[in-house]
Amino acid sequence: MANRPNLIFILADDLGYADLGCTGARDVYNCSADVSPNLDAMAAEGMRFTHGYANSALCSPTRFALITGRWQYRLRGAAEEPLGHPDSKGLGLPADHPTLPSLLKASGYHTALFGKWHLGKPPLYGPRLSGYDEFFGCHSGGLDYFAHTDIRGNADLWHNEDMVDEDGYFTDLISKRAVDFIGKSSPAQPFFMSVHYTAPHWPWLTRDDRAESLHTASHGEHIDGGSVPVYQRMIHHMDEGIGLIMKALKDKGVDNNTLVVFTSDNGGERYSNNWPLMGQKMDLLEGGIRVPLIARWPEKIRAGQVHGTPSLTMDWASTFLSVASVSADSAYPLDGVDLSPAFDDVGWNRSGDLCWRMKHRQQKAIIRGEWKYLSMDGTDYLFNIAADVRERANLRWRQPDKLEELKAAWNAWNASLPPIPEDARLLPVYSSEEMALSTYG
Repeated sequence: MANRPNLIFILADDLGYADLGCTGARDVYNCSADVSPNLDAMAAEGMRFTHGYANSALCSPTRFALITGRWQYRLRGAAEEPLGHPDSKGLGLPADHPTLPSLLKASGYHTALFGKWHLGKPPLYGPRLSGYDEFFGCHSGGLDYFAHTDIRGNADLWHNEDMVDEDGYFTDLISKRAVDFIGKSSPAQPFFMSVHYTAPHWPWLTRDDRAESLHTASHGEHIDGGSVPVYQRMIHHMDEGIGLIMKALKDKGVDNNTLVVFTSDNGGERYSNNWPLMGQKMDLLEGGIRVPLIARWPEKIRAGQVHGTPSLTMDWASTFLSVASVSADSAYPLDGVDLSPAFDDVGWNRSGDLCWRMKHRQQKAIIRGEWKYLSMDGTDYLFNIAADVRERANLRWRQPDKLEELKAAWNAWNASLPPIPEDARLLPVYSSEEMALSTYG
């Protein structure tokens, strides 16, 4: 297995579908004329996927799917929406469950996670119990960028198993660790590095907003702060860090044989740009689950390609294991699909349906080709998302047979998985009492 590729998975947090220049960002506030130059360059040098979907419309369930390569619904912790409710302390990713990093590590890869974990807290759960050699970041779902405290004001910055006190803007600290890791890597050993930013997740803080951190350090949701310019600047800070990572690969001489993938854990939140999609984080409308997706690997992916095949986050576990020539654990077969054939063939199409379910609003969804079945609050919808990406024309009455076909397919998929537990908890960020909500999404 000589000359196996290095693997980097970069995950943004709550990034909207059109928040990047290469996906249609509109700088209507003129706050950053070039929001994402490095990610735009990455797309130009590799492949941009137009139908990349997150496994969930919120963070921790998607992360369960990514690290296991399996439907997140197979694990009890992923039923929390999201993990982090005060009563969810005993839940997380079991340390004995095979993972993408543990399988790669066992095959000889050096593994590291820099950034957000959000799959359960110590001592029962943690990155180094699930296959990472090195960890720097937070265990919780969100971190104050300067105080390094979680939503409840608790310190949450770690290096391996030790809590640390390190000054700096969290996005920059993540980027620096990633760059240092590449610089120290050995040519004799391939590496797998997860770079899981919390940007552009609230609190809404740029590098210039240290003073505002005195307020947000114990007030995580930041309902009373933020703006589109601040949000775009947070994306720009992340993009600058990604530029440093790409430069470090070139300086190390490993750029050509490194597969780098960038995406988001779910759709955008209140300040994001999801145009032309409807919905946002927490919705199974396209705006809550369709996300930016870029892959770059100079040795295998020709520059400037755009691919239309649909995919789910968990597919990248299958893909990384495939290109690394590593087999999955036979007791935990992968649900994800190997996407590497897409690298050579822009006409290749992923097989299988894309499915979702959420306790929040009793949501159900399935995508099969151009058709999408969606149910919210007990109401059924049928959309042709190729013709109507905004999901405004409900075709359930025009196409009753197609509706029944997709409902039956969703029911069969759902029956193959454990049911949503009745005690699964919801943790909505805000209500209509805190924020004015649109009647139509």
